Amino acid sequence: MTYPAALHVTPRPAPGAGPGSGSAATVLFVHGSLDRGDSFRRVVRRLPEVGTVTYDRRGYQGSRGGGVVGLGGHIDDLLSVAEAARSENGGRGPLVAVGHSLGGDVVIGAALASPRTFAAIGAYEPPMPWLGFRRPGTAPRPWPPLAEDPAEEVESFFSRMMGGAAWSRLTEEGKAARRADGPALVADLRSLRGEGAPFDVTTLAVPAVFGVGGPSSAPHHRRTVRWLGANVRGSDVYEIEAAQHGAHLSHPDAFAGLTRLVLRRGGWTIRPS
Repeated sequence: MTYPAALHVTPRPAPGAGPGSGSAATVLFVHGSLDRGDSFRRVVRRLPEVGTVTYDRRGYQGSRGGGVVGLGGHIDDLLSVAEAARSENGGRGPLVAVGHSLGGDVVIGAALASPRTFAAIGAYEPPMPWLGFRRPGTAPRPWPPLAEDPAEEVESFFSRMMGGAAWSRLTEEGKAARRADGPALVADLRSLRGEGAPFDVTTLAVPAVFGVGGPSSAPHHRRTVRWLGANVRGSDVYEIEAAQHGAHLSHPDAFAGLTRLVLRRGGWTIRPS
């Protein structure tokens, strides 16, 4: 089976055999809003013992030609990528998925929709505003309106997440590339702002690790992950103490550590170095 043609997928095959088990583990990484699969490259380099798959979610970067979908469409895409990855792996070892930010919502939703697909999952600071934990200064309802022009929403979102100075430091080419992701970003934000919860995370039946940054990370992210750790049976919380929301970029060693914990929860044994 091949990977979905509408998605830009970058697989790195697993080693021929896992330590002592004759199996090969594979990790699927799912990026967040206004991001792309390549943002995990430093994490991937720190996981030479397993196979990895990164991809641009539909509507982003190399997957813009596939149109724009909401959360449900991204969940379907992940399950299709997982099926292809399992075929590539030959079913020789555990398949796990790790998502950053909204990518964590995609991973959780896929594990709920198809519990047998993944041996374990990880989600770093997944946004779940329906739990009631919102960015300070925002009322529970209504949400602030989205910009009419998706390109304007991109600049606003990027500045909120990274700081206004970070946007100004981008090259014109970099700004244009992110503006082109505007329709996909707007679809992501609308998925989070819908009425009611898109899924009930407390019914998760797959081993899960929820990642969170340290004290300097946003309070609403930290409160969400603490809630998940307390309310999702059998889950682990993995704190990257010095990190904020973009831990996969700023702290790739620690994010690789989170990934290895997900692998261990999925039954993978790492050979001691």
